[in-house]
Amino acid sequence: MVFLSSLTIVKAQDQNNRAQKMQALYIAYITRELQLNETEAQRFWPLHNQFDIELKSISVRNLPELEKEEASLKVKKDYKDRFSKIIGDSRTDDFYRKDAEFRRKLVEKLRDHQQGQNTNRPNKKYRQL
Repeated sequence: MVFLSSLTIVKAQDQNNRAQKMQALYIAYITRELQLNETEAQRFWPLHNQFDIELKSISVRNLPELEKEEASLKVKKDYKDRFSKIIGDSRTDDFYRKDAEFRRKLVEKLRDHQQGQNTNRPNKKYRQL
């Protein structure tokens, strides 16, 4: 029992470390792509954290998919003016584009990694022997 609970703790810590690494990569990517200076970054990231919390709260709600998308779009529109006051309209538009680009690249990387792991595994037919 102790062994199983320690495995669960190790797995949770590993997932937490991965999430922290992905978050650090995201911050570095967005900061670089938007060319945020120190002052902008100090103002942008706390606002972004609020933005992210609101978006995540939508995803956990038990809503039909279309309503989730509408709610997400509303949050993005609400934050557009707030982001624009810090980084301007053009870079705010770039932010939304780069955010989607990062997430798309992350999904592709995870899928490629997962497919690579699956090709290294023996065929199910032979594992049963």
